[in-house]
Amino acid sequence: MTANNMPAVATPRVAAGALFFDDEGRVLLVRPSYKDHWDIPGGYVEPGESPRAACVREIEEELGLTTAVGPMLVVDWAPAEGEGDKLLFIFDAGLLTRGQEQAIRFADGELTEWRYVTPEDLDRYGPPRLARRLGTAIAARNGSNATYAEHGTAPPRTTLPNQPQ
Repeated sequence: MTANNMPAVATPRVAAGALFFDDEGRVLLVRPSYKDHWDIPGGYVEPGESPRAACVREIEEELGLTTAVGPMLVVDWAPAEGEGDKLLFIFDAGLLTRGQEQAIRFADGELTEWRYVTPEDLDRYGPPRLARRLGTAIAARNGSNATYAEHGTAPPRTTLPNQPQ
């Protein structure tokens, strides 16, 4: 119990990212200047901001694009050593047009380059947990179902009592 007799609760960091595709089904990855691996556009949610609003803001700040995002694909409980608990949201940002690709500008200097990567090659560009999370997001998009994940992987489906099979 804490000083005010309330039990301690988790206070995870919350981040949101955008999953963009090209017309060949490849995923847009960006190279942050402050990381040693590639990632998707996105970042931390600010106080009082929704994950969706943070995603839209980060796209504008990082890529210089003003765009809407579609449905949430994945929320991933992904604690990281030294960073504590995290909840990471990925939203479907759809297909980028040629015009949007040409309009990409690294407005805030956090990113140094971008490229499309096939889903099969994602593990070459980042840590395994990121590749798992993006694979889960792609599967959710293809199945039209939002997914809850832990460490990037959806738990096995469990049939509950009185639930149709």
